[in-house]
Amino acid sequence: MDPIDSIKRRLDSLLPGNHRLLLLGLLGFLIIITHDNDYAGYSLEPRQAFSSTATVTEPPETSVSAIAVTESAKTEIQAIQRTPQITALQAASSEPIQVARNLIETQPESEPLPAQDPTAQAAPDFITQVKAGDNLSLIFKRAGLNARDVYEVSNSQPKSTILNNLYPGYQLEFTFQQNPESRKKLDTLTIIKNKLESVEFSKIEEGYYVATEHTREPDIRQVFREATIDDSLFLAAQRGGMSAGVTMELAGIFGGVIDFLLDTRKGDTFNLLYEEKFVDDEYIGYGRILAAQFTNQGDTYTAVRYVNQSGDSNFYNPDGESMRKAFLRNPVDFTRISSGFSLSRKHPILSTIRAHKGTDYAAPRGTPVVAAGDGRVTWASRNGSFGKLVVVQHGEKFQTKYAHLNAYAKGIKNGARVKQGQVIGYVGSTGGATGPHLHYEFLMDGVHRNSRTIHDKLPKAESVPNSEMQRFKEQTQIILAQLETYVSSTKNIAQNSVFSDQ
Repeated sequence: MDPIDSIKRRLDSLLPGNHRLLLLGLLGFLIIITHDNDYAGYSLEPRQAFSSTATVTEPPETSVSAIAVTESAKTEIQAIQRTPQITALQAASSEPIQVARNLIETQPESEPLPAQDPTAQAAPDFITQVKAGDNLSLIFKRAGLNARDVYEVSNSQPKSTILNNLYPGYQLEFTFQQNPESRKKLDTLTIIKNKLESVEFSKIEEGYYVATEHTREPDIRQVFREATIDDSLFLAAQRGGMSAGVTMELAGIFGGVIDFLLDTRKGDTFNLLYEEKFVDDEYIGYGRILAAQFTNQGDTYTAVRYVNQSGDSNFYNPDGESMRKAFLRNPVDFTRISSGFSLSRKHPILSTIRAHKGTDYAAPRGTPVVAAGDGRVTWASRNGSFGKLVVVQHGEKFQTKYAHLNAYAKGIKNGARVKQGQVIGYVGSTGGATGPHLHYEFLMDGVHRNSRTIHDKLPKAESVPNSEMQRFKEQTQIILAQLETYVSSTKNIAQNSVFSDQ
């Protein structure tokens, strides 16, 4: 018998064919699991971690890099985290693993992401500003919308007049519905007039919009400013941090007691307490002047705002006497005097000595001329060498004349009523004038008077009535005390500065 056949018969008697295949599979599996680490040149640490009696195989002379050890340690730590049944003895079987674990545990935790504000509005899809000559159709066309959108927004409820009164500088913000399968559709339109006012048009259903007006209240901050005149009122105010608007209002407050074209001198000082408006810490303009003080040629004038029982506000001195006089000291803004009052003046055109019964105010052509007091226009046309002339009658005793005008203000005609400070015309050089200027005359009982010297003898405007004097004192004493505190503080600072320089 063939030896091979003999062996085969013995194996068949011991193990049938199916059992032989199973035995061979188990034998191969044991070979693999007992020798799968030999190819790496050293034993894997996870293999040892599961047996406290396992023998650690030393690595060959070729050392493994620190990076490989660290990666191995991270793998071990992950295995430990996934296998809570591992004992403390098993987990501590490798020093590199323990070092790596300590390093990882000491790393700071990452900060959580900031929470999203659910009320935050999405950024607009299109922003544009109104330009000169714009209308709603042109603006919507720039935004990619059509006439139908214009019609739907124009018919919003309640009706809003702002769509017909768009001014250059207004900002329009559009947001569109996210629907890529159809044409661009408007969702909201916001018209921002300024930092405080806006109107929002929101779609409530297809073809219908609702208009909502939004207003913000600015933060009001009280500020104190002071300045000394070295050249002009406006330049001094600018150096003191005051805007042109504040300076104009300051001049209006003291316009009844100071002629800012003739009376101001170098060294005059002024200070005021007023409000400034802020939105989100951004300055947007000035508010009310609360109190002011002006020292002119050694005389100090103080004015404080008072709101009477009817809600009307005016400026008064600390005794309740109105700062508004019956007549302004001068009827022209932003200019200088070219000739003073004189009864023996040589006329610049006729070259003869003739009485010049008034004051000439040199000014650029077109400078506004205002009424010196309340009254009624009795003349508004040409008059010989006066050129274009306006005459205003103030009651029975007083009359003022404004000559050489370039043009009359709108509504100025014979019989028209005018208020103090109202523009009645514009500086020109009509008639017998060598250049643009205003010739101003003041008459009392038909006799020419020097408006600058007669002014203190003229009637004054109404003061605080006796019935409101207690209310006036209570309302203004705090403001006046604040003004005095600021003034005293700045004086002390200035004095200390002088002493420190000596």
